[in-house]
This record gives sequence, C-alpha cells and structure tokens, in this order.
Amino acid sequence: MTNTICIFEDDQYQKFFPLAYIRPVYNLKTGIASLKEKILNAYPGAKVVLHCRSYLSDYMRLRNPKTLVNEIPSEDCLFINGRVLADENLAKRIPLTSKNEVVYINDGQVVAAYVKGASLRRVKRELHHPLSPEVFTKIPQTGSVVRLISYPWELVHLNGKELASDFELHMKSRGKKQKLNLKKYVGVHFLNPSDIVLGEGTTLKPGVVLDAGKGPIWLGQNVQILPNSVIVGPVYIGDGSIVKSGATIYENTTIGPVCKVGGEIEGSIIHGYSNKQHAGFLGHAYIGAWCNLGAGTNNSDLKNNYSHVKVQMDREQVDTGLQFVGLMMGDHSKSAINSMFNTGTIVGMGSNIFGFGFPPKYVPPFSWGAAGETFTTFAIDKFIEVAKRVMARRGVELSSFEERLFKRIFDFTKDERIRHGMPT
Repeated sequence: MTNTICIFEDDQYQKFFPLAYIRPVYNLKTGIASLKEKILNAYPGAKVVLHCRSYLSDYMRLRNPKTLVNEIPSEDCLFINGRVLADENLAKRIPLTSKNEVVYINDGQVVAAYVKGASLRRVKRELHHPLSPEVFTKIPQTGSVVRLISYPWELVHLNGKELASDFELHMKSRGKKQKLNLKKYVGVHFLNPSDIVLGEGTTLKPGVVLDAGKGPIWLGQNVQILPNSVIVGPVYIGDGSIVKSGATIYENTTIGPVCKVGGEIEGSIIHGYSNKQHAGFLGHAYIGAWCNLGAGTNNSDLKNNYSHVKVQMDREQVDTGLQFVGLMMGDHSKSAINSMFNTGTIVGMGSNIFGFGFPPKYVPPFSWGAAGETFTTFAIDKFIEVAKRVMARRGVELSSFEERLFKRIFDFTKDERIRHGMPT
C-alpha cells in the first residue's frame, strides 16, 4: 500500500495566470499557507512528489532539493490535484491507501486518484505535461465533495476563512496559545490578545493597535510594526516584513515574507519581497513576488453599480460572481506613483506601468508603457537587469535557472503581446 502522494498540476493552470507563470498553481497562497502546504498538513509522514509543467521542473528542483519533481519511484501513488483546497478532513475523504484504483471526481474534474500497476506506468509517461482528466479515464470513478480552486480571485475571496482555519491548526500543533506580556509593549493596544501571536524578534512601536476581535492576528519573526499602525484581524504578516507608520491593514489580509507595506490594505494577498509602502488603497487584490507599487497607487475593487465584477483574461471574459475583485498582478511588475487600476484588472508578470488614467483591464506579460497609450515590450535583457538589481537589494541573487525561466516565459508569451497590438 502506498505512502506516496504526488501533488500534480492539471490542464487548468492557465486560468491562474499571471500568478502561475513562475510557480505551480499549488504554490499560490490563501490564508497563512500555500495550497501545497495545506495538502501536506493533511497527510503527515507521507512521501511527497511534486509534478509541474516541464519548463518549471528545473526551477522546482532548485527550490525543493530534497523532493522528487516529475519522477515517481513507487509502484503505487495517490495523485492529488494541486488546486485542491485542503482542510483537516481531506485524508478522511481521500485516504492515503486503497485496496483498488479509484479516481475522485468533482463536477467532471479530477480531485485525486489512487493509481498503481499499468495505470501508473501510463500516467508516468505523461508527467512532462499538465495532467488532463483523460489520463485517468480507464480507472473507476467516485464522486467527491472536496473543493477545487478555479481562479486566483477565489483565493482572495476565501482568505479570511483560511486565515482563521490555518491559525487554529497552528495553535493545535503548538499545544497552547502564546501568552503575551502586555506590559512589555508600552503604548500598544491589544484587543483580544489571546488570538494574537508575535514571532521572535518582532517589534511593536507606540500607538500600534492590534485588533483581533473578529479574527486572529499572526505576526511572524522579526516583523516591524511602526508607530500608529492599525491591524484588524484576521491578518497574517510574514517574517521580516515592515508595516510603515500610520498604515491600516484591514481584515482578511496575508502579507510576506519580507514585504514593506503602508497606506490602506484590505482583503488582499501579497507574496514575498513585494512592496506597497506608501499611501494608497489596495483591496481584494493578489500581488505576486518582487512587485513594487509606487506612492499613491490605488485599485478599485467594487463597481459603481455594485454588480458582479467581470475579469478580462487573455482570450476570455469571466464573470467572477463576486462584488469585490481588485488587482491581480504578476511577479516582478511595477507601478509608478499615482497609478490607478480599475476593478478586476490583470497585470502580467514583468510589466512596468506608469502615466495618468487607467491602463487596460488586461495587460500582457512584459509590458512597458503609460496608461492610455500603446504599450511596448519590456525587452527581456533589460528586464533581467532590473530583476538582478531589485533582488540584490534584498541580498538575493538571481539564479541562472531563473534567468532561463524568464527567457522561456518571455518567448512563449510573444504571441499574446502581438494579439494585444504590442510591437515586438
């Protein structure tokens, strides 16, 4: 019987662009943890194999040196879709072991599959591609109520619930809640301190308010909260991040690690090493890694007629079914001072946005230009130069794997830029 799980990417990964260009979908976050981490928490002790698109495989091996990537050595395996939103009951609904092969299906999509023998050998031959449902068609099926995430704004919409759930799970693993020495923090106001966790080395300056009355607040290690900042839970702020003076971080927000944030942020997810440290509103947004939002950058997250937000993706328009959807920005993108983004705008990775007015609601990867004007292409060599400078400021070196990855993404997104009228 197996003790191996393979977290796999299926053929829906493009729906998570621009956030999934440089990472598998299962490395996206909601709450404190990524989708992958939530799955691993459900199967403690299991051997783990990661599956991803072939162009990401070298980079994933670099980032996961102790984990097999696109390689399954066992004779049987439990495949789990990387879009699964796992909870503590996942292993009960989808057991690690099974007497017979089985595919778990939700609304025609593969949630998981226990595979062995000839079926596993057939799946192994397809590991260099995202796995489609057809790979598992010859295996008996059963229904499943396990949820699959379909678009990145769903991760934002669920962030508050997942923050509370992840917090509770972490508290169980710690055995007891942290008891804060409130007298240590002069001039700091704690509301419901039993639901507040402060990591080692974290500092709180006078005038700070931590309000966990409606949800927990978790501050990682070496976080700095500067004077007169207000944080309203549920909120998670990762290791090494800085909240600037006078900032307001509202509920359902995940930040970091190593971010600088200020102004007003609500219901948003910001990946590591990104900055939004000046005045301006960011709401119901998902920001990738190594982004920088200039002073006065604002995004709309609610239409004036309060109808559902429709998001323009590369080839289709999607009705999100949600009233609140903000900015989705890919990794290594920048906005200049006083930039404005309309409700449900998507900005492709490696883009540089400036000028007055609103840019288009869909900006292709590696775009350079002013709002209201025709964008040009951010040349890949110049982009890499900028990325090296930005990362060096945080003591991080851009690897040769990442350079090759960026060039690969630049090449296969060329047609997309042409479709949107950009000169190459």
